[in-house]
Amino acid sequence: MASSSRRSSRTETPDLRDCACFSVRRAARAVTQLYDDVLRPSGLRATQFSLLAVIRLTGTGTITALADAAVMDRTTLTRNLKPLAEAGLVAVREGEDARVRKVTLTAAGRTRLAAAQPYWEQAQRRMTDALGQPRMDSLLADLSSAVAAGLAG
Repeated sequence: MASSSRRSSRTETPDLRDCACFSVRRAARAVTQLYDDVLRPSGLRATQFSLLAVIRLTGTGTITALADAAVMDRTTLTRNLKPLAEAGLVAVREGEDARVRKVTLTAAGRTRLAAAQPYWEQAQRRMTDALGQPRMDSLLADLSSAVAAGLAG
């Protein structure tokens, strides 16, 4: 009978080292802290930089399409877009249908994103240097697979 000493019975508290969700969220918090620290001089947080970059890559789109691209729920996305809109970095407007809102990166948003990119590149280098390029490549591939697995439900 194969069993892991880290696994627990149903009556014990689970060993979270075996939990994909806990491990991914823990890693995400640590990596986000690194990116936030490096991006700080740009005035953007890692989540804000990522959203601006996704909008730049996808172009003007609906809240729903942006939420799908970022794998976020619409409520969280709307909450994260609010400070970007207040800072004039994105514009959120009604679409053809009043129930649909479209998000556009403004000129100020493009400028801020470009100014923040060297900081993001520095954070990327720090991660790659810490892991090594082969492990970084493997990590990114594994995370893409995890996203696909999570979305497949």
